[in-house]
Amino acid sequence: MAGEQGRGSHSLLPLLFGIAVLAGLSVFFIPAAVLRPSRYQSPRAWLAMAIHQHAPSWTVLITVMVLLLAPLLWGRAGRWQKLLVASGVLLIVAIAALVRTNYFEWMFHPVAARNFEPASQVKLDSCEMVMAVRSGADAPIRSGPWPISTWLTTS
Repeated sequence: MAGEQGRGSHSLLPLLFGIAVLAGLSVFFIPAAVLRPSRYQSPRAWLAMAIHQHAPSWTVLITVMVLLLAPLLWGRAGRWQKLLVASGVLLIVAIAALVRTNYFEWMFHPVAARNFEPASQVKLDSCEMVMAVRSGADAPIRSGPWPISTWLTTS
Protein backbone atom coordinates (compact mmCIF):
# COMPACT_ATOMS: atom_id res chain seq x y z
CA MET A 1 0.00 0.00 0.00
CA ALA A 2 2.83 2.39 0.78
CA GLY A 3 4.44 1.55 -2.58
CA GLU A 4 1.23 2.45 -4.42
CA GLN A 5 1.13 5.81 -2.70
CA GLY A 6 4.76 6.42 -3.73
CA ARG A 7 3.98 5.52 -7.36
CA GLY A 8 1.07 7.96 -7.34
CA SER A 9 3.30 10.81 -6.23
CA HIS A 10 5.84 9.87 -8.94
CA SER A 11 3.16 9.96 -11.63
CA LEU A 12 2.13 13.38 -10.33
CA LEU A 13 5.59 14.87 -11.05
CA PRO A 14 5.26 14.88 -14.88
CA LEU A 15 1.78 16.38 -14.55
CA LEU A 16 3.07 19.18 -12.28
CA PHE A 17 5.97 19.77 -14.65
CA GLY A 18 3.63 20.00 -17.63
CA ILE A 19 1.26 22.36 -15.82
CA ALA A 20 4.19 24.59 -14.82
CA VAL A 21 5.49 24.75 -18.40
CA LEU A 22 1.99 25.54 -19.72
CA ALA A 23 1.56 28.22 -17.05
CA GLY A 24 4.87 29.79 -18.08
CA LEU A 25 3.88 29.75 -21.74
CA SER A 26 0.53 31.33 -20.86
CA VAL A 27 2.14 34.08 -18.80
CA PHE A 28 4.09 35.16 -21.89
CA PHE A 29 1.75 34.41 -24.79
CA ILE A 30 -1.61 35.63 -23.39
CA PRO A 31 -0.45 39.26 -23.05
CA ALA A 32 1.50 39.06 -26.32
CA ALA A 33 -1.60 37.85 -28.17
CA VAL A 34 -4.22 40.07 -26.50
CA LEU A 35 -2.43 43.39 -26.00
CA ARG A 36 -2.10 45.37 -29.22
CA PRO A 37 -0.66 48.87 -28.72
CA SER A 38 -1.90 50.07 -32.10
CA ARG A 39 -5.51 48.92 -31.62
CA TYR A 40 -8.41 49.65 -29.30
CA GLN A 41 -8.11 47.71 -26.05
CA SER A 42 -11.36 46.12 -25.03
CA PRO A 43 -12.37 46.18 -21.37
CA ARG A 44 -11.53 42.47 -21.24
CA ALA A 45 -7.85 43.27 -21.87
CA TRP A 46 -7.43 44.10 -18.16
CA LEU A 47 -6.69 40.43 -17.46
CA ALA A 48 -3.90 40.35 -20.03
CA MET A 49 -2.54 43.62 -18.61
CA ALA A 50 -2.57 42.17 -15.10
CA ILE A 51 -0.79 39.03 -16.31
CA HIS A 52 1.79 41.17 -18.13
CA GLN A 53 2.38 43.30 -15.03
CA HIS A 54 2.90 40.32 -12.70
CA ALA A 55 4.68 38.06 -15.22
CA PRO A 56 8.22 38.73 -13.92
CA SER A 57 7.42 37.51 -10.40
CA TRP A 58 5.28 34.62 -11.63
CA THR A 59 8.01 33.39 -13.96
CA VAL A 60 10.48 33.33 -11.07
CA LEU A 61 8.17 30.97 -9.17
CA ILE A 62 7.47 28.86 -12.26
CA THR A 63 11.19 28.65 -13.13
CA VAL A 64 12.06 27.53 -9.59
CA MET A 65 9.32 24.90 -9.73
CA VAL A 66 10.48 23.60 -13.12
CA LEU A 67 14.12 23.55 -12.04
CA LEU A 68 13.20 21.57 -8.90
CA LEU A 69 11.05 19.07 -10.81
CA ALA A 70 13.43 18.54 -13.74
CA PRO A 71 16.11 16.53 -11.85
CA LEU A 72 13.43 14.36 -10.27
CA LEU A 73 12.04 13.54 -13.70
CA TRP A 74 15.41 13.23 -15.42
CA GLY A 75 16.64 10.21 -13.47
CA ARG A 76 13.75 7.95 -14.45
CA ALA A 77 13.03 9.31 -17.92
CA GLY A 78 13.77 7.69 -21.25
CA ARG A 79 15.41 9.44 -24.18
CA TRP A 80 12.23 11.15 -25.45
CA GLN A 81 11.08 12.12 -21.98
CA LYS A 82 14.49 13.68 -21.32
CA LEU A 83 14.10 15.65 -24.53
CA LEU A 84 10.72 16.94 -23.30
CA VAL A 85 12.11 17.83 -19.87
CA ALA A 86 15.08 19.66 -21.38
CA SER A 87 12.81 21.49 -23.84
CA GLY A 88 10.48 22.51 -21.01
CA VAL A 89 13.36 23.86 -18.93
CA LEU A 90 14.79 25.80 -21.88
CA LEU A 91 11.36 27.23 -22.74
CA ILE A 92 10.73 28.42 -19.20
CA VAL A 93 14.19 29.97 -18.85
CA ALA A 94 13.70 31.78 -22.18
CA ILE A 95 10.24 32.97 -21.16
CA ALA A 96 11.56 34.17 -17.80
CA ALA A 97 13.97 36.39 -19.75
CA LEU A 98 11.45 37.48 -22.39
CA VAL A 99 8.81 38.71 -19.93
CA ARG A 100 11.38 41.18 -18.63
CA THR A 101 11.84 42.76 -22.04
CA ASN A 102 9.64 45.16 -23.97
CA TYR A 103 8.78 43.09 -27.02
CA PHE A 104 6.43 45.82 -28.28
CA GLU A 105 9.50 48.02 -28.76
CA TRP A 106 11.10 45.28 -30.84
CA MET A 107 8.02 45.10 -33.04
CA PHE A 108 7.35 48.80 -33.57
CA HIS A 109 10.56 50.73 -32.92
CA PRO A 110 13.56 48.42 -33.09
CA VAL A 111 16.77 50.13 -32.05
CA ALA A 112 19.83 48.68 -33.76
CA ALA A 113 22.33 50.65 -31.70
CA ARG A 114 21.64 53.15 -28.97
CA ASN A 115 23.27 56.51 -29.52
CA PHE A 116 22.88 60.19 -28.80
CA GLU A 117 22.26 62.90 -31.37
CA PRO A 118 21.55 66.61 -31.23
CA ALA A 119 17.81 67.30 -31.35
CA SER A 120 18.26 69.29 -34.57
CA GLN A 121 19.55 66.19 -36.39
CA VAL A 122 16.85 63.76 -35.26
CA LYS A 123 14.14 63.06 -37.82
CA LEU A 124 10.86 62.35 -36.01
CA ASP A 125 7.21 62.95 -36.64
CA SER A 126 5.97 66.31 -35.39
CA CYS A 127 3.79 64.60 -32.75
CA GLU A 128 6.65 62.62 -31.18
CA MET A 129 8.34 63.98 -28.08
CA VAL A 130 12.07 64.38 -27.60
CA MET A 131 13.77 64.15 -24.24
CA ALA A 132 16.73 66.47 -24.04
CA VAL A 133 19.25 66.25 -21.23
CA ARG A 134 21.37 69.21 -20.28
CA SER A 135 24.87 68.31 -19.26
CA GLY A 136 27.69 70.16 -17.62
CA ALA A 137 27.09 72.96 -15.10
CA ASP A 138 23.41 73.30 -16.07
CA ALA A 139 22.42 69.78 -15.00
CA PRO A 140 22.20 69.03 -11.29
CA ILE A 141 23.54 65.49 -10.88
CA ARG A 142 23.76 63.88 -7.49
CA SER A 143 26.82 61.89 -6.55
CA GLY A 144 26.72 58.19 -7.42
CA PRO A 145 25.26 56.49 -10.44
CA TRP A 146 21.62 56.40 -9.21
CA PRO A 147 19.39 58.34 -9.14
CA ILE A 148 20.42 60.83 -11.78
CA SER A 149 18.48 64.09 -11.80
CA THR A 150 18.08 65.73 -15.18
CA TRP A 151 16.21 68.68 -16.59
CA LEU A 152 13.69 67.63 -19.19
CA THR A 153 12.96 70.00 -22.02
CA THR A 154 11.04 69.64 -25.24
CA SER A 155 12.35 70.69 -28.58
